[in-house]
Amino acid sequence: MTAPACAALDHRTGRAVRLTCADGRIASIAPLAGGTAGLPVLLPPLTDIQINGFAGVDFQNDRCTRADLEQAADGLAAAACSRFFLTLITDRWDRLLARLQHNRALRASSPRLSRRIAGWHLEGPFMSPIPGFHGAHPPEFMVPPTPERMRELKEVAGDDPVLITLAPEWPEAPDAIRCARALGFRVWLGHTNATPAQLAAAVAAGAEGFTHLGNGCPTEWNRHDNIVFRVLDEPGLRVSLIPDRIHVSPMLFRLFHRGLDGARICYTTDAMSAGGAGPGIYPLAGIQVEVGADGVVRQPGKSNYAGSSLTPLEGVRRAAGMLRRSPQSVWPLLSTQPASFMGLPPSLVAGAPADYCLLHETGTGHRIEIHFAGEPLREVLWTT
Repeated sequence: MTAPACAALDHRTGRAVRLTCADGRIASIAPLAGGTAGLPVLLPPLTDIQINGFAGVDFQNDRCTRADLEQAADGLAAAACSRFFLTLITDRWDRLLARLQHNRALRASSPRLSRRIAGWHLEGPFMSPIPGFHGAHPPEFMVPPTPERMRELKEVAGDDPVLITLAPEWPEAPDAIRCARALGFRVWLGHTNATPAQLAAAVAAGAEGFTHLGNGCPTEWNRHDNIVFRVLDEPGLRVSLIPDRIHVSPMLFRLFHRGLDGARICYTTDAMSAGGAGPGIYPLAGIQVEVGADGVVRQPGKSNYAGSSLTPLEGVRRAAGMLRRSPQSVWPLLSTQPASFMGLPPSLVAGAPADYCLLHETGTGHRIEIHFAGEPLREVLWTT
């Protein structure tokens, strides 16, 4: 099936192009002669490297079915996200490996999931068990990262892209990071109270980034020396930020962008099963969490956050609002930037799946057309 071609402004160059699709893939993106007035902006689909669940589906549930994962993937597609890293959070190590194996089998059984699940993110169990730093993760299951565990993970994950979040203060961390990198994994740091020396040692061993900076730490800390300041002072680390106005305040969000080179930042929703849903009670790794009217996800009776209910597309809108920029300017931080950080292939090239968005200026804001496999999927209106 050949989908209609479209004319748009390529977000990378600002030049007019004609995109054509065939059989669900991009056939060509060619220069287009003529004026540019009134053309929408051609944007890549979004990529989220930390999705714990979505659209009512909890990825920590061992009884997840292929239909469950496809429901979550479809919900993410409706939010303009074509690729994501299915994230498994802290649990007993053998259970985590079994859960990963189960989800890999589901992915292999579904062409849709094979296209959408770009890789796996293990957020734990190699993180700090100290209160405040372990967040909503169960500290009793925290264990040190070791080369042996990295090799066990490789046996299960095969050649799939894998991101591991760990705390570098474990004495075994540098050797584990070196082993993980040799096996092809990407290592980011998080849920940690590492010293500057421990952060630097982790970077020297091959750690590349820091997971959801500003979270996974106590609500009160030393105003002169804390993990956020240490990460900002470590030039070798990329960072992910949750752009929901909740996990990171708008003021701090702006300060992060002023203090960090934009090439070091990407966004993630850190969404759990409530992603794309409204207030209510939702499952997360065997416990119940509550989404309030303000969109905040918490364990009932506790103050710490437990993931988010943010959608990727809404994350772009909120990031643009906090930074007082156009959606087009922040879009790469939740699309091409995280994809590049994880070594994923580019999306807006001939031969890639025909997943893309068209951003139209309106008199009151923006209209976004979401296209998947070359076909229109949904339109979203944003008012300013």
